[in-house]
Amino acid sequence: MRMMTELSTLDTILGDHSAVLGPDATPYRNHAYRVANLCLIQSPRSAEGIEKIAIAAAFHDLGIWTDQTFDYLAPSVRLANAWLAASDKAMWATEVAEMILSHHKVTRYRGRPDWLVESFRRADWADVTRGVVTFGVPRSLVAELYEKWPDAGLHWRLVQLELRHVRKHPLNPLPVFRL
Repeated sequence: MRMMTELSTLDTILGDHSAVLGPDATPYRNHAYRVANLCLIQSPRSAEGIEKIAIAAAFHDLGIWTDQTFDYLAPSVRLANAWLAASDKAMWATEVAEMILSHHKVTRYRGRPDWLVESFRRADWADVTRGVVTFGVPRSLVAELYEKWPDAGLHWRLVQLELRHVRKHPLNPLPVFRL
């Protein structure tokens, strides 16, 4: 599998949000590239599919920073929908929104099998678990992706943000996880 090292749409979107991402811009970009590549490994390649994956990867966690919340799925979808509408790609909004909403789903996505939702969900889990959970992707490939796009402190940053969220919302510690 050839790695996608340049996804111009992903880079443009993240460039537009670099100020709000601040010092987390590079770690988040690296995470988005790893997720995009892990999704592409599990999906048929098409220009449209690559574009949808790049968009979902760019926006899937972005609400953490734009809305300063760990309950970020709805803000991330809102951002993606606005970008899709402005880019004449609103016809992808439902699928991209489902990719974002389901990326922390614990169980398999059982909706539309022709959508990229399940492969995106598996990709994010493979990345967040650093290859402990791979859904059949060789661990050596996950390691190769981490070599190309290092964690750069993102996992630790997410732990910090989660702990801050738990202190404020002890009865809703993991609002983004779904069954």
